Amino acid sequence: MAMSREQIMSTAIQHLNENPLASMAQLAEAAGISRATLHRQFSSREELMLALGRRAHEQWEQVQERSGVVDATASGDPEVIGKALDAMLAGLIEVADAYGFGLTDYAMLVNPELKRRSDELEEREIAFYAAAQQAGVLRADLPARWISNTVYGLLVAVRESLRRGDVARRDVPRLLLTTYLHGAARREES
Repeated sequence: MAMSREQIMSTAIQHLNENPLASMAQLAEAAGISRATLHRQFSSREELMLALGRRAHEQWEQVQERSGVVDATASGDPEVIGKALDAMLAGLIEVADAYGFGLTDYAMLVNPELKRRSDELEEREIAFYAAAQQAGVLRADLPARWISNTVYGLLVAVRESLRRGDVARRDVPRLLLTTYLHGAARREES
């Protein structure tokens, strides 16, 4: 059975998350296809990397849209913002492999199109975090960009922990949310 372009890209992301320097030959082998088949879909490694970056950004944007980040930002309503925050974090967990890859691969940082798109999506989230701070959902004493960077760091930790088998996938939402909302400090007993 032939692999679709999407299946090839999913396999490539999984393999690149383990071996970021994998060659096209190694990626073809990981996907169980010939190099010729891979090259029919992607003429070069650079074309594949750009496609993976675009896919990561599409998934990131879809998470923002499904969670209602823009509407929540405009609402200023703490309840609406809180629900959107939970939905966004849960959605980002689902796409952590692609999201993490799209934000950590060097090709994504130097390509002007991908850099511009990443900046747009990040700015949308930063505005959301700032609205969450104003609504009292998140701490107001931290820069909104720091909050954004913290989420990003936790999602990279999700990707790495799942890749290494350090945590069970079913535990990830709880781990991410409790770490994000309460940190790693010892909780006082009530």
